[in-house]
Amino acid sequence: MNRTEFIIATAIILFVAFMLGWFASWLVFRFTRVSQSEVGELERMAQSLHEAEETRDQAITYLQQREAEMTNQLSQTEAELSAAMDGLRAARHEAEELRSYIERTNQG
Repeated sequence: MNRTEFIIATAIILFVAFMLGWFASWLVFRFTRVSQSEVGELERMAQSLHEAEETRDQAITYLQQREAEMTNQLSQTEAELSAAMDGLRAARHEAEELRSYIERTNQG
């Protein structure tokens, strides 16, 4: 094999490699190409995701507000319960004093 044959063989091999690479690139492009309907579907999915995130944020905000209201109501209820217990304790003490006063006056 002389120098000219070697150059021609190398050129043919390089040309075949180039053609195989171009064909492979074309196949990849052909199979991975996104159609208009797929783009539309992706846009609809993105819009749905955005709406779901907004709904989630609204739900979280509502739950936080509701939790604050419930905590406030619980605090008020506990304060009322404490006041009622103090009043009951005072009423029991007063009733006990009245019973002892009545017993003393009935015996005396």
